[in-house]
Amino acid sequence: MSRLKACVDRTLEVVLAVLMTAMVLVVLWQVATRFLLRDPSSVTEELARFGLMWLGLLGASYGFGRNAHLAIDLIDPEHRSRGLDAIVAATVVLFAVAVIVMGGFRLVEATLALGQTSTALRFERGYVYLALPLSGVLVVFYTIEAAFTYHLHGSS
Repeated sequence: MSRLKACVDRTLEVVLAVLMTAMVLVVLWQVATRFLLRDPSSVTEELARFGLMWLGLLGASYGFGRNAHLAIDLIDPEHRSRGLDAIVAATVVLFAVAVIVMGGFRLVEATLALGQTSTALRFERGYVYLALPLSGVLVVFYTIEAAFTYHLHGSS
């Protein structure tokens, strides 16, 4: 399972680096066309907005997988039981599946059914919202992987 996690981590790292680079270039182009050429590009604002959505959601999933998210430990980790950790993991999986994955897919379906297209780029907005269920699937994957690692090796 750790090889699969390493592969998912590496893929996300590359995707996030490409997204960040693309966003920097898009925003620089927007600034250049607006202030230097006095003819703002019509697509850069949408590209930056959609890129930020994907970067934020995939970045949050990656941070969750690296255990770099914000967390408050009310119980000292040395005094926690495996049962409590299992309850927390199950709660995270249930929330991620019910809200992020299923809710995200419903949003994608509804948006595609309504035929909403982006103003400047002219493609279906539902595809932009695929970042939501994808990030939910990644959170579920990372939670299950962490639970198996903890169960098998006794450490997180």
